[in-house]
Amino acid sequence: MSTTAVTVTVLTAAWVGFSGFSLLRKAAFVTEPLTEYGVPQSWWTLLGLAKAAGALGLLVGLAVPAIGIAAAIGLILYFGGAVITVLRARSYKTVAFPVLYLAPVVAALVLGYAA
Repeated sequence: MSTTAVTVTVLTAAWVGFSGFSLLRKAAFVTEPLTEYGVPQSWWTLLGLAKAAGALGLLVGLAVPAIGIAAAIGLILYFGGAVITVLRARSYKTVAFPVLYLAPVVAALVLGYAA
């Protein structure tokens, strides 16, 4: 795996992990949009854990590629669902935010595992 792939993967895992941690501690900058989008509060812990698990999976994937691939696919589905949720809430001005998480996950997958 190239240095670029490792760097992108580690930075992506850190960013997604921070987002998961922020959701688990119910930071306002994460929970206020979720409320606006109509995401039930009962889902927040599971969503935060899914992000955290995906971030951890990306890091483990540096040693065990199959886990990294599975984590990246899971995160792509997660953030793809986030894009759909934002669009369904008609919050077009904020759709870029889940895309900004989706793009580096795709990049990590392509650079590290599909190449």
